[in-house]
Amino acid sequence: MRKILISLAPLLLAFQAYGSLLPIPVPEEKKVRVFVVTDAKNEADDQFAIVHALLSPKLEVKGIISSQFENTSLQMGRPAGSMKAGLIEINHILSLMDMSEDVAVYRGLDLALESANGIENEAARAIITEAKKDDPRPLFVISFGPLTDMANALLLAPEIGEKVTSVWIGGGDYPKGGWEYNLSNDPVAANAVFASNVTNWQIPRAVYTTMRTSLAELTVKVAPYGKIGEYLVQQMHEFNAWASARFPDINWPKGESWSLGDNPAVTVLLDEHEYGYREQSGIQFAKESFEYVQHDELKSFRVYTFVDPRFTLEDMFSKIQLFDQLDKQSRK
Repeated sequence: MRKILISLAPLLLAFQAYGSLLPIPVPEEKKVRVFVVTDAKNEADDQFAIVHALLSPKLEVKGIISSQFENTSLQMGRPAGSMKAGLIEINHILSLMDMSEDVAVYRGLDLALESANGIENEAARAIITEAKKDDPRPLFVISFGPLTDMANALLLAPEIGEKVTSVWIGGGDYPKGGWEYNLSNDPVAANAVFASNVTNWQIPRAVYTTMRTSLAELTVKVAPYGKIGEYLVQQMHEFNAWASARFPDINWPKGESWSLGDNPAVTVLLDEHEYGYREQSGIQFAKESFEYVQHDELKSFRVYTFVDPRFTLEDMFSKIQLFDQLDKQSRK
């Protein structure tokens, strides 16, 4: 323990010396509006990305939407009701951060879309209402899981596509594509979004899986910092143990490493990575193979080829540590 305290000493001194600079100031002109759509209880990485978004002062989080992940939940031998499980998890995170009164939480659809028809619900209505506001700041919907709720809003109000940018963690590797976790939970929704006039930013699997960290790094850089830091790492350990026992014959999870694959959706709002993406002509996803099918008549979109893992992870680590320091200062 003494060695740990000694190693943390420079960090603690920095907090004391630069406390007057906290919280990190962001010019109002640079702030953006954001809805976070998350399949929060599907495994153990969404929780980190939710916290990252909430602690990023550039992002004005207009609400967190709990998204379903029924297909993979049932395949993994977990109970039905994935959206409700995620809703509980989101509220637990907000409670640990003392933000329950500050951030709106919305119920997404309970199931994947069966057809390209919208279904009235509170999550879609929240997105539509915000998109129609007379606000010059950009509006982003960042989806860590399937595109169910982004698609539903667009199907109910296609006109909002001109006012929203959809950022999606999902889709297989280019050029072929194929099965991918988030896509498989609602391919109908993915096709609806990519057939719409919304501005799409896609962060496919080959990019989001590069956000590698280890349980050791998380234990040092996240766990010591407040109730939320401790919980993030604890739930990661618990899911790692459960999934390892549940799937002993496949190469996932790795044992002592993880990919925080949802965090890039936050990162690209902080820094667009101007040289880390390319323009892709319109596509749809094949019904059974999930492969990319070219549709040149559809709107082209942005595909990320690189998102900086160091920037992504270190920014999140720093914000969790600063949040803990601010919390301690406020309690004095």
